[in-house]
Amino acid sequence: MVKGFQQKEGVDYTEISAPVVKLNTIRAVLSIVASENLYLEKLDVKTAFLHGDLNEEIYMHQPEGLSEEGKENMVCRLKKSLYGLKQAPRQWYMKFESFMHKEGFQKCNADHCCFFKRYKSSYIILLLYVDDMLVAGSDIDEIKNLKTQLTKEFDMKDLGPTKKILGMQITRDKKKGVLQLSQAEYIDSVLQRFNMGDAKPVSTPLASHFRLSQDQSP
Repeated sequence: MVKGFQQKEGVDYTEISAPVVKLNTIRAVLSIVASENLYLEKLDVKTAFLHGDLNEEIYMHQPEGLSEEGKENMVCRLKKSLYGLKQAPRQWYMKFESFMHKEGFQKCNADHCCFFKRYKSSYIILLLYVDDMLVAGSDIDEIKNLKTQLTKEFDMKDLGPTKKILGMQITRDKKKGVLQLSQAEYIDSVLQRFNMGDAKPVSTPLASHFRLSQDQSP
């Protein structure tokens, strides 16, 4: 971890923005998964920002407690990105985008964190949200092959069939072609934060003494 707040614009970094997949894109892909009965897998990149390559020449003080004896006054030149750098998210995205392009994937024009590739009789869609990935496709062997290639390039964690994304739980019934999103855990955490975990649920959020007539609600 570096002290990115000490970086100077134009010297230590130029561009720092990095895209993340849009929620509308996630919903659209999930609807395709449900309607076409696709496989839906999830992966996680370990220490994603450490994979980024730096364009700028950046120096940092030696980390406290790790300075080399006799070289206390020397500084370190960074060869790779570190957490804390302002450009770290962008450099990670650029590295990942380059890898996906090399593997034959294209970016969606409407969302630069949506990648897709067509095969003879199938296709794969990959969604990227910083270090979380959703992979959808009809051919599980092609998905496994993509996982293998990703693992060779990055330090990955295969989480198997997707059960959760961005705090939303995914419930799926393949036989009925139904895929549901739920934020029950998030709602429970909010209730606990405001000490309302034991509150009784009601169908209408009004006090019991309220009486509304038809004239009041034409």
